[in-house]
Amino acid sequence: MITSRDNPRLKLVRRLESRRQREKLGLFVAEGEDLVEAALDAGLEPFEALVDAERPALAERLPHAETVDPKLLAEVSSLAHAARVLAVFRRDSLPRVGEAAPGLGLALWHVSDPGNVGTILRTADAFGAFVALSHGCGDPTNPKAVRASMGAVFRVPTTGFDDAPGRRVALATRGAPPLHELELDGPTTFVLGAEREGLPPEIAAACSAQASIPLAGHAESLNVAAAGAVALYEARRRRS
Repeated sequence: MITSRDNPRLKLVRRLESRRQREKLGLFVAEGEDLVEAALDAGLEPFEALVDAERPALAERLPHAETVDPKLLAEVSSLAHAARVLAVFRRDSLPRVGEAAPGLGLALWHVSDPGNVGTILRTADAFGAFVALSHGCGDPTNPKAVRASMGAVFRVPTTGFDDAPGRRVALATRGAPPLHELELDGPTTFVLGAEREGLPPEIAAACSAQASIPLAGHAESLNVAAAGAVALYEARRRRS
């Protein structure tokens, strides 16, 4: 049992709080039974696994996990209530967009909030879509993003912004034809920008088409994850 806060495994978990370290080491952390089990169900093998010595979880699926003094496990947890299990996974084990890419996707331009990135992954999972991320987007392996994804980070294929396949449709807040009037046949990638700044004109102009989501009353815009959900739903509805 781990009883020292200087244990190398605990030190590793603390290091992985930093995006720079996650990228340097190629590792990230998932906390809690639901997320760790989602990773295992998706076929990911843990690099390390730590369980509460007094309340072990997923013991049958993590036979090589190290037990940890619960107070020490709570110290490295990012949750308000410490999880009974956490595991470290390799970033390169996450799914990537390949030749058989889904016919629908969301491409994010400078969506920096990891919570939004995680929610968008969850949305994409619900509609069988992929997610493309530009430089400046929130890290999908950030603990907040992993939690917000509800396990979708282990299932949704991702790629770089410039590598997103299919016809690109820029979602604008206003001034573009309504989404329901747009042809959405064939592989389609909806391009979304950060909520405050939106898409730069040159990024929107480089897309094959632009569309807007009509809003009622004085509402100016939707949350970026909500806009992505509406767009994917509309595309899926027409193809069903």
